[in-house]
Amino acid sequence: MTHPFLDLAPLSAARFASIEDRVARLLATEQDVVITQGEALLPLEGAIRAAAGPGTVALNVITGPYGQTFGDWLRDCGATVHDLSVPYHTAVTAAQVRAAFAEHPEIDFVSLVHAEAATGNTNPVAEIGAAVREQGALFYLDAVASIGAEPVLPDAWGVDLCVIGAQKAMGGPAGVSAVSVSERAWARMAANPHAPRRSYLSLLDWKERWIDGGRRALLHAPAQLEMLALEACVERIEESGLDAVTARHRSAAAATRAGASALGGGLEPYVHKASEAAPVATTLRAPADVAASALVARALAADPALPLAAGGGPLAEEMIRVNHYGPDATPETVDACLTALAAALSAERGTADGLDPEAARRAAAAAWSQPRQL
Repeated sequence: MTHPFLDLAPLSAARFASIEDRVARLLATEQDVVITQGEALLPLEGAIRAAAGPGTVALNVITGPYGQTFGDWLRDCGATVHDLSVPYHTAVTAAQVRAAFAEHPEIDFVSLVHAEAATGNTNPVAEIGAAVREQGALFYLDAVASIGAEPVLPDAWGVDLCVIGAQKAMGGPAGVSAVSVSERAWARMAANPHAPRRSYLSLLDWKERWIDGGRRALLHAPAQLEMLALEACVERIEESGLDAVTARHRSAAAATRAGASALGGGLEPYVHKASEAAPVATTLRAPADVAASALVARALAADPALPLAAGGGPLAEEMIRVNHYGPDATPETVDACLTALAAALSAERGTADGLDPEAARRAAAAAWSQPRQL
């Protein structure tokens, strides 16, 4: 008996290349786009190990846990790393980046996360990109969480290595990702004797054997299910219109922030400024008398399908994350999450005093309906 998920014909090189081209159009980039067969950690690590090594002097911006990971990889490559850390309730600024360049004029590599889904902040990449261009450094960007939730424009922003994944705002699977690579980045990799070769982490293998070969022969058999799912994700975004998809995520974030603030009971947005809050997910600060992990556990016990999570590590006691991305970027999901958090707060305290779920619903609905600029 045939099965649509199992009995798939091999994916041709032409089909693979056509999906890469569609991803490039999504990013509005003329750079080479390489689709990688794995979760986004694969190209995130592969790009750093290809472009950085002994002699590299990196500015590593930390606005959440992924920035910390990138610093670890850079150090492991032998790079000299200067960390620029900001509190998780805010975003980094171009002025802070320029100040780091002034203090360390030898910096030639910058690593940055666009949107930190884990902490709920988003960084002003266009402004930071201008500062990086002035410095002449190579610019590496993790746009895994931001793609589909807000504009991602590698060419316009001067990004040399831009990594995306399908599993968040694109609404796809976690097993496929992509990276756009500038000519400067390819040259840096080619000049790096420590860049991975003959390795699953190697981007240079794809450059030399796939791109330079005219994209006629694949390096290995691609994962058909993930590739077809990525193609379907891009097709769905094309049909809806990228502007409409990003607007839906912005509305979900605005509605969640407004609803949580109106709910009362001590629940409030974790990221202080709405302009610095990521559209992909909203983080909330739990009241001081209730652990975030307990609230989330109680809410999920009532409805396991809710896109709620507690913060990771030490943030588990204070941070709640509403993951309103992809198919969950809807008014219904926002309303369900706010209602569940109100019920969980009431149950944890044994009283509903100070909570106003109806006010939360009204505020969320009003915020959703307001037009938002890109």
